[in-house]
Amino acid sequence: MRIGLDVGSTTMKCVLLDEHDNLQFAVYRRHYSEIAQTAVTMLSELKDFCNDEQVSLAVSGSAGLGLSQQLDLPFVQEVYATRIAVKRFLPGSDVVIELGGEDAKILFFGQNMEVRMNGTCAGGTGSFIDQMASLLNVDSMDIDHLAAKATQSYNIASRCGVFAKSDVQPLLNQGAQKSDIALSILHSVVNQTVAGLAQGREISGQIVYLGGPLTFLSQLRKAFDETLQLEGICPENSLYYVA
Repeated sequence: MRIGLDVGSTTMKCVLLDEHDNLQFAVYRRHYSEIAQTAVTMLSELKDFCNDEQVSLAVSGSAGLGLSQQLDLPFVQEVYATRIAVKRFLPGSDVVIELGGEDAKILFFGQNMEVRMNGTCAGGTGSFIDQMASLLNVDSMDIDHLAAKATQSYNIASRCGVFAKSDVQPLLNQGAQKSDIALSILHSVVNQTVAGLAQGREISGQIVYLGGPLTFLSQLRKAFDETLQLEGICPENSLYYVA
C-alpha cells in the first residue's frame, strides 16, 4: 500500500492507495501553517486502513519539501506528480489547469510537456478569492452561490489583491450587487490564468480542472468554460491528484 501526502501552501491532502491504485482513504483540510501537527493527525486517521501492512510514503506539494527532509522521506515534485496521475487516470488529456491556495499552473501535455506557473504573487489563486470574499464580508464558498445569481460582470484586476480591492471597493460604495461582484471576481481569476499563464498559447482539447478552487466553485469552472469556449472536466477526487 502507498500513502501520498500533498502539502500545499494552505491545505494538506493525504491518500492511501492499494496495490491496484484503488483509493482506500482520502482526507483534506487546511493546515494553518501547522504542517507537522496536521500531518500527524492525518496519518493517525488512516492507521486502521493499513491493516498492519507494510506501506510506502512519499511527500509532494509546494510546502512539502521541508517535511520530507525532516522525516527522510521521498519527495516528488508536484508537477511531475500531477502529470503521472493525469496520465494514469485521465489518459488523452491535453491541458491541466490547477489552482491552489497560492499556486496556479497550466500543464500542456504533448510530446514535450510544458508548464506555466505563477510567480511569488498569489493573484488569481484560492488566497485571492479568500481576500475578495473577506472584502465582501462573506465566506469564500458564498462567492459561488452569489455568482450563480449574477446578471452582469465588471472588470476587476486580479494580478494583485491590492489592485483588485481598489476596483471592488468603489463598486461596493456605489451599491453594486454582491452577486455581480462575485461573478466579476471569478472572471478576473480566469483572465489572470488565461492571459497571465497561457500567454497566448491556445488552450484546447480535453481540459482537466484540478485543485480546491476549481473543485469547490462550480461557477469558476463555468467561467473558464465560457472564456475558453469548451467544457472542461473536473474529475472525481480532483483534490487529490498530486497526492
